[in-house]
Amino acid sequence: MADWNSAQYLKYEKERTQPAIDLANRISLDNPKRIIDVGCGPGNSTRVLASKFSDAYILGVDKSENMISSAKMNYPNLDFKLCDISSEISSLDRDFDIVFSNACIQWVPNHKILLKELVGLLSKGGILAIQIPMNYNEPIHRIIKEVSASQKWKEHFSNPRIFYTLSPGEYFDILSEISDYINIWETVYYHTMGSHNDIMEWYRGTGLRPYLDVLEDEKKAEFENEIMERIIESYPKQKNGQIIFRFPRLFFTAY
Repeated sequence: MADWNSAQYLKYEKERTQPAIDLANRISLDNPKRIIDVGCGPGNSTRVLASKFSDAYILGVDKSENMISSAKMNYPNLDFKLCDISSEISSLDRDFDIVFSNACIQWVPNHKILLKELVGLLSKGGILAIQIPMNYNEPIHRIIKEVSASQKWKEHFSNPRIFYTLSPGEYFDILSEISDYINIWETVYYHTMGSHNDIMEWYRGTGLRPYLDVLEDEKKAEFENEIMERIIESYPKQKNGQIIFRFPRLFFTAY
């Protein structure tokens, strides 16, 4: 898969950052000294942590060179480094008071192992705080799945996207082996989009990447056109012409 595009991702920075704000606001830890932002992307979530915990040392890690370069440029006063958490967690320090991750681990397999490894980065009394998109049953994902698996397109995608996200109950069972203090909740965000193309633009930066990255340019346009036709059918315009884009997200903390 090609590297992430921070500029594309940040076209909806406000909407993508709000869950990080909401998650950070649920962390009740006095004066944490060290925080790690796992899957920090272009640094928007790391900035949220720096604003809330202004006295803490904060490290942002991500496996994307493009995202880390953007983060370093946008927030030169914070620390960022390349790290693929699917294989390089052991290279990180193990004395963080907060391990934070906003919209990252859905791209990483083996959550039972991953969560225990992330907890292993915590100092005694620390907190794990994670947000995961839970939108694979929403129309946009059903559309992408159905179009990409159709007779016309499936031969182009030898490695279609896999969703590693578990159910809330499965996360509870994993976390209960680690912690006696668990909070799990879900928030549905109703984003306001100006056009159907806005939904397409959002997903060019995330969920469509595994498909667009492997298609030649002329095929990309054709594939996107089919997706767009279905988006128009599935997301009706409101009376004022805008479109409601429903986006559920799962949150959990474990002390």
